[in-house]
Amino acid sequence: MAQTHILGYPRIGARRELKRAQEAYWKGEIDQQALLAAGSQVRSQNWQAQQAAGLALTTVGDFAWYDQVLNHSLMFGVIPERFNTGAADNKLDQYFRLARGRAPSGDAVAASAMTKWFDTNYHYLVPEFSTGQDFTLDSEWLLAEVKEAQQLGHNVKPVIIGPLTYLWLGRGVDNALDLLPGLLPCYQQLLAQLANAAAQWVQIDEPILGLDLPAEWRDAFALAYEVLAKASGSKLLLATYFSPLRENLELASGLPVDGIHIDAVRAADEVDLVASALTGNKVLSVGVVNGRNVWRTDLARWQRQLQPLAKQLGDRLWLSASCSLLHSPVDLDTESALPDAQKQKLAYSRQKLEELKALQAALLPDAALLPLADTTESRPQSEILAELANTWRAQKYTERADIQRERWKLPLLPTTTIGSFPQTDVLRQVRKQFREGEISAQDYNDHLRAEIAEAIRRQEILGLDVLVHGEAERNDMVEYFGEQLDGFIHTGNGWVQSYGSRCVKPPIIAGDISRPQAMTVQWSEYAQSLTKKPVKGMLTGPVTILNWSFPREDIPRAESCLQIARALRQEVQDLEAAGIGIIQIDEPALREGLPLRASEHQEYFDWAVGCFRYTCSEVQPETQIHTHMCYSNFNSIMDAIVALDADVITIESARSDLRLLKAFAGEGEGYPNEIGPGIYDIHSPNVPERKELVYRVYQLLDVIPLEKLWINPDCGLKTRNWAEVGSSLLNMVEAARTVRAEVA
Repeated sequence: MAQTHILGYPRIGARRELKRAQEAYWKGEIDQQALLAAGSQVRSQNWQAQQAAGLALTTVGDFAWYDQVLNHSLMFGVIPERFNTGAADNKLDQYFRLARGRAPSGDAVAASAMTKWFDTNYHYLVPEFSTGQDFTLDSEWLLAEVKEAQQLGHNVKPVIIGPLTYLWLGRGVDNALDLLPGLLPCYQQLLAQLANAAAQWVQIDEPILGLDLPAEWRDAFALAYEVLAKASGSKLLLATYFSPLRENLELASGLPVDGIHIDAVRAADEVDLVASALTGNKVLSVGVVNGRNVWRTDLARWQRQLQPLAKQLGDRLWLSASCSLLHSPVDLDTESALPDAQKQKLAYSRQKLEELKALQAALLPDAALLPLADTTESRPQSEILAELANTWRAQKYTERADIQRERWKLPLLPTTTIGSFPQTDVLRQVRKQFREGEISAQDYNDHLRAEIAEAIRRQEILGLDVLVHGEAERNDMVEYFGEQLDGFIHTGNGWVQSYGSRCVKPPIIAGDISRPQAMTVQWSEYAQSLTKKPVKGMLTGPVTILNWSFPREDIPRAESCLQIARALRQEVQDLEAAGIGIIQIDEPALREGLPLRASEHQEYFDWAVGCFRYTCSEVQPETQIHTHMCYSNFNSIMDAIVALDADVITIESARSDLRLLKAFAGEGEGYPNEIGPGIYDIHSPNVPERKELVYRVYQLLDVIPLEKLWINPDCGLKTRNWAEVGSSLLNMVEAARTVRAEVA
């Protein structure tokens, strides 16, 4: 019969045990042995969950102390030169130095660059290659985990990132493909070691097969896998996900591997095509359970579609999730407050294992047909796009800019922050007390007002030019709005990893979205009453709320996005009416939601950019609209960024050594509106020196006109502490003043 397995499992622990252990170790509250024990316990629980669900193979190697790509960089000796100075005392601390720029041992250093993993909200650490890169193999951690799982009685399937995807993800050389001949011997050695460790199957992830690959990259697959197939004593399962294979289908199907996995959620129409293209006794693994959403799988649909393949392939048909379950919460049974009616519609990672088991049984020859689910009709996407066709503000940016400068009279190189300030332990405790009914709403609101007043006081002392209220009332930039809007389900433990120890709890879009009342106005209005300086109103944009929520699957994403945009437009208008004249509408997930195939880009931008403009299309010209974007490859979306028509955009750029600015320099005049590239990295605990920041401001002035440049950190400051924030912002403000005086 059909077999079951998964590509990977969440590594945070059912109650974020790993996060707590990581952060305790970084703070010196536990030693390394305690951290290692916490990781071992999480791995054991993950493996046991797979075994208990009857999976034929237990996936090993998907665990990471920070990031799976960083695991591979250390395994292949890809360690930038700057980390060799002041190295840590041990391998794990050196690992954390690469990830965070700081560890319990070793000198502080600039952390590795970080960006989004394909079209997800997971961030990976970018491999930094050098010309003539020397690759060496150190697979001790992976072999140790294989042995650990085997000793616990598991039939292991190690998972590794394929050589071509690994090279594609990196930077630092003109053509990373030139490094393939030097990297392949490490993969040969690794596969030999895994075979010697009695791994019957090895999963090799090559998700770039779902991209529009240049011809030379496509051609490299045949050569690389011919080499790997000869070296491997284990069977190889080639895993693709996140996108249809399309023109790469024949290529992938013909590679000398023993099986291929496809994302049937994203490419249901390719299941039969791949099955027909496979030769010999190759395995076909179909990802039918959505690894990126929380709704229960329509098992009846897949039972009917897969029955012919189950008869044809027998145990060569494998059932799996579409991708690693890294992108799903861990266990629905930890949700004690959700009503049963809601829980019955949901499946977290552990429940997805049970779904695979149920589908396996439903594909047996004598299994009865499962009842079909009801379907929901939605309006055509063409109607949605028509509604978004004319959403430009009445005045062009050049006209608005003069009006805004006259209103605000800001200095050159105005300083600001992205929005959030540290969420202290006291604030989290007060929020928990309010949530559990231990304090009244009035007491809670009084505490929030005190936090806002303190944030305003600190900013005025620091000398920032445009202030923020600090977002003390918000647990998360998306979850908060999901709690204020109708149409969302809110969970207590639906955590997923964003990066390192940072976890987010996406709300679930369960119905039509609307705004029952104002969401942010009272906090912004109160903050503005405390100062004569402008205070930004802070909103999360419609595209980001959509992309950082678990979406509905019964209507187009564009329709949900427009519903969110309607609600946010009401909020923007209320903020403006309350006297808030600078409003920031964050869209860090604009690039993340972009389909991986270029042929689908324009349709996405039509509704995504249209929804952003819709939220602010009715404001007065003197109201300044800001937006913020996170780690992205901006080059490919510059037209869309310009089309947002925001007056000011802030971007994360410090970890890229300001390389991202090349996209904004462009040809001729470059990016037309005002811009604030982050001049220091908030994801590292390191405090930037004033001299370093002055140098960075001058770097920015090489590509951005003085009158259009803003000075700000990379991102929100929620995850930092006040000691780090105060010193960093003081140095940032003084750097801006220094340059301002020198260029005036």
